[in-house]
Amino acid sequence: MACHGCNSTAKVRGAWVDQKSSKGMKLDDEDRGAGIGSKVGQHQDFWRVAGRKEDLAPLFELGKMAFQKAVVMQGSKRISVVTDRPLPRLRPGYIGVKVKCVALNPTDWKHADFLNHPGSLLGCDYSGVVESVGDGCTKKWQIGDRICGLAHGGNRLEIEDGTFAQHIMVRGDCQMRIPSGMSFEDAATLGVGVFTCGQGLFQSLKLDPPSSPSRMGEMILIYGGSTATGTLGIQFAKLAGYSPIITCAPRNFELVKSLGAAAAFDYRDPASIDKIKGLTNGQLKWCWDTISLSSSAKLAAECLHSGGHYSSLLPVKWSRKDVEAKDTLVYTAFGETISKGRHPTPARPEDFQFAMQWADVAEKLLAEGKLRPHPTRVMAGGLDKIPEALDLLRKNKVSGEKLVFRVDEIPAKI
Repeated sequence: MACHGCNSTAKVRGAWVDQKSSKGMKLDDEDRGAGIGSKVGQHQDFWRVAGRKEDLAPLFELGKMAFQKAVVMQGSKRISVVTDRPLPRLRPGYIGVKVKCVALNPTDWKHADFLNHPGSLLGCDYSGVVESVGDGCTKKWQIGDRICGLAHGGNRLEIEDGTFAQHIMVRGDCQMRIPSGMSFEDAATLGVGVFTCGQGLFQSLKLDPPSSPSRMGEMILIYGGSTATGTLGIQFAKLAGYSPIITCAPRNFELVKSLGAAAAFDYRDPASIDKIKGLTNGQLKWCWDTISLSSSAKLAAECLHSGGHYSSLLPVKWSRKDVEAKDTLVYTAFGETISKGRHPTPARPEDFQFAMQWADVAEKLLAEGKLRPHPTRVMAGGLDKIPEALDLLRKNKVSGEKLVFRVDEIPAKI
């Protein structure tokens, strides 16, 4: 890459990169160049920070702005794969990641269908390699670290957030290092599940943490234990000293029991309520509902003892005044204002503080080999095939496994 007469700084349209200090510098309108506003005008303040000069080679062409492939919401339930998405800016507290794999979650298609904000990047789960570190990160990251975790896909207040792209920015203190023996494909399944488990089980229900288990097999009901979040929840609860009992489809009984479930019940069987009450002697104290529908809340209300605690992932109608009911939203983990409806949800600093600590707890358990990722189905075709794969989730055709895509894979030509 030519440096236009200097040895330390290379200029490309859309980015200044100081190759010695690796500091990115924002361009003014003149430097951005007239005549490209139709694309650039949809986004603002994009620039690139690279850890090494050689990192720039696949991303930049002299005289052109750097673009990438991404899955972007277009409004009115439409999403599309674009190749002209500008690279995201490095914000304080954020780190840049070269994405290797992404995993799909129900929240992705729900954002596309019900919270579709034009221009917002989709996706929450990812794995990859750190390629830049912004100011203000408490957690120490190095260029080249293998990383996985969570992003706020579909964020209408910050459209650069999301994971379905080749290069992304994520909140540095809410991410995890990938253990040396774990693949990028498996690691991509962890982010949403790990942080949802932390919020639901240990922040909301206030269970004893896995770092200091003190319970002697006290039972907790996990509704939806075969979901990607539920299978992690079983393991976290078991590591914390609890005895998880599960509702799921019978075809997944073997899976949940292999992860530590003491018992499993068919959520569609009306007799399951009496079976659960019999197993717990009518003294069930905790229920964590990963499905969060009126039907799951009804079963939980029937099973819990007076004075018990219920937590769900969405607000549900709760029928019992003698049982505490709460709900959580994983996106509050970033400590930033979010907007999922008419009224924004203010930032919750306490949720961010918890998420920072929880990331370290989960990272340690992963490094010790104490957590098993959810079963994966690696899909062909890379980012291009994500829109049609989301339809499988939308039609409830995925159970007991998580769909994973290798980001740079090119679809086969027919």
